[in-house]
This record gives sequence, C-alpha cells and structure tokens, in this order.
Amino acid sequence: MPSPPGTAGVASLSRPAPRVVLADDDVLLREGLSSLLERSGFEVVGQAGNGPELLALARSARPELAIIDIRMPPGHSTEGLQAARVIREELPGTAIIVLSAHVEVDEAMDLLAGGERTGYLLKSRITDVAEFIDTVGRITAGASVVDPSLVQELVRARRRRDPLDVLSPREREVLALMAEGASNAGIARRIFVTEGTVEKHVRSILTKLGLPESDTDHRRVLAVLRFLEAR
Repeated sequence: MPSPPGTAGVASLSRPAPRVVLADDDVLLREGLSSLLERSGFEVVGQAGNGPELLALARSARPELAIIDIRMPPGHSTEGLQAARVIREELPGTAIIVLSAHVEVDEAMDLLAGGERTGYLLKSRITDVAEFIDTVGRITAGASVVDPSLVQELVRARRRRDPLDVLSPREREVLALMAEGASNAGIARRIFVTEGTVEKHVRSILTKLGLPESDTDHRRVLAVLRFLEAR
C-alpha cells in the first residue's frame, strides 16, 4: 500500500524499518496510529494499554521509538510520563513521543529536559498525516520536537509567573544594576539620576517584591536573588 500523501516513508531497501511500540488506552486511536505508521515505513512491534504493559513491551522489544499517551490507567494522571522516564533511563537509544489531549506545561518540561530524540505532540496534530509522519521520522532520527501550542503556552506561563512583572522598566533597570553589585551611588552615576532617586527606586522595588524588614535577611540580597531566579 502506498505511503500517505506527502510522505515518502521512512524505511528503505537498505535500512530496516524503525520498530515502534504504541501505548494508549484508546484502542481505536492505537489501531489507527498502528495502521498509519505501518503504511509509512515503520514496523509496529507491539501495543499496550497501560504503563506496566508498556514497560514490559519496551524491555522485550527494545524499539527505536515509543509513542505514549501521557495519561493512562489506572489513575489517568501521568502514568505514561512515568513510564517514559523509565524507558529513557533504561533504553536511552529509544526515541520517545508523548501524546497529550491538552497542553500540560510542567509534564512537558519534565520530559523535554531528557534531551534529544524526544517529542511532545498534541493528539489533535495527528489529523495532519503528512506533518505527523514527518515529525515522527525526525524524532526517530534524533531530533526533539515541541508542539507549537506548547511553545505558546510556555511563553504565556512565563509571563504569568514572572515575579518582576510588578516592577516598572526603570525599577527593573535599577534591580539589574543591583545584581551587578553596584551601590546606590554607582547606580545613580550609571542612569544619570540623583542618589536619592535611586534610594526611592530601591525602596519601591523591595516593597513591590514583598520583602519586609528582617533581622536576618538582607532585603537587597533577596531582591537580587529574585531577579536572578527570573532570568
């Protein structure tokens, strides 16, 4: 049977088909993926419906690629991700693609921190057959691919979580110079204002960052730490 439109297949006469294991508790999705991959030059060597089945299958087959649903029985939380971590540790040569129905930032970052041959894709992306097969092929070959929707969510999450958002542009500038170790007088010379103006900016920064007076913690140091953590 010919490859799907827009794909040339992955295997060739001189190279064996990449072996794949699939893990998803949705049997119809699993079967659909299996058929698509087989038509596109992959060899599906097994399917699993939960984490333990997946691990047993991966250890036995030692595939080039594992495609895993992030949520599987019994808890439908992060069973797939947990299994992916084990596979990455035990079988570092196995590429991993995690499929998710929704963008889950923390889980995705945990997975992607594992390095190359890793993908995080939304299930909705599978509807574009040519793009999906191309992505699977690139990940199997060593690339790491992040779903564009995840990138957008990461940007939004970073903006939501940035503790420095409460500061004005001038206050951010002053805090950056504080982080370089500049004194109030040094900062005043750098930004061409009086030292008194810098002192006002520093007081405002400390207040906005919620750093109360303390007998043990130097508030200026704590402010600099907040700045460095946000970078």
